[in-house]
Amino acid sequence: MRTPLDAEKLRALPLPRIDYSAETGSTNADLVKAALEGAPEWTAAVTDFQSAGRGRHGRVWTAPPMSQCTLSLLIRPSAEAVDRLGTMPLVTGLALIDVLSSSYNVTLKWPNDVLIEGRKVCGILAEVAQFQPSPAIVIGLGLNVSLTEDELPVPHAISLEMVGPEVDRTQLVGDVLLALKTRLTQWMNDDPSLMDDYRKVCSSIGQQVRVHLPGDKELLGECVGVADDGLIQVRSEDGEVHSIAAGDVVHLRLQ
Repeated sequence: MRTPLDAEKLRALPLPRIDYSAETGSTNADLVKAALEGAPEWTAAVTDFQSAGRGRHGRVWTAPPMSQCTLSLLIRPSAEAVDRLGTMPLVTGLALIDVLSSSYNVTLKWPNDVLIEGRKVCGILAEVAQFQPSPAIVIGLGLNVSLTEDELPVPHAISLEMVGPEVDRTQLVGDVLLALKTRLTQWMNDDPSLMDDYRKVCSSIGQQVRVHLPGDKELLGECVGVADDGLIQVRSEDGEVHSIAAGDVVHLRLQ
C-alpha cells in the first residue's frame, strides 16, 4: 500500500516554508510562481503526484501517485554565485549521493544522473525563475521509490524498492531537502572542497565514454576528469582533451 506524505512532519523541518499538495502539474512550476510572488529562500514544494513533470531537454518524467519523492527547492543566490551556475546541477546530484550512498550501491554519472545498477533512479531539473532584480532558481527532482518494473517510464529506469526494502517517503523527502540545503549552501558560498567531493563520487571519471553533443555530433574517448567549472574532460583517441559543457554521456563497456 502506498501512503501519502506526512505534511505536518515535513513542515517541522528547519525550512521556512513547505508547500504540500496531493496532486499538481509541476512542483517546479508551482515554486517558480511562488518565487515571483516573493517566497523566501529555501521554500520547498512537495507533492504525491505530478502530472506534468519534465526532465532535461523537455523529456517527460512520470510516475504513479505516491511512488516517488517529488519536490522542488527555491534558492536565491548572489550574482557572483550565478556566475558559477554550471556547477549547480552537479552539486544537486552530489546531495542525492549523500542521502542514498549509505543504503544503496549508487553512482553519479556526469553531470547529475543518479544511477543504481546502471539505471536511472532520479530525474533533476533546475529552472531560473528570474535573474533580475535578484536571482531566483528552482531545483526540482523526482526520485523513484516504489515503482515496479511494469510501472517504469523507460527500461533504463529503476526504483529504490526494486533493490531494497520499503522506504519511508516522508523521511526520505526530508533527508533530501536538508542535503540539498547543505550542498547548495556550500555552492553559494563557493566552498573550495565542493568539486573535490563531487569528483570522488563521479563514476564517469576513468570510464570510456560516448558523449552525444548538440548538433547530432558525438565524441568517443576516456573521461579523464571534471574541471572546477563543472566541464567534463574527455581525451579522444588522438590524445586531445576536450572540455564539454553540455551533452549526454554514455558509459561504454569494454569487451
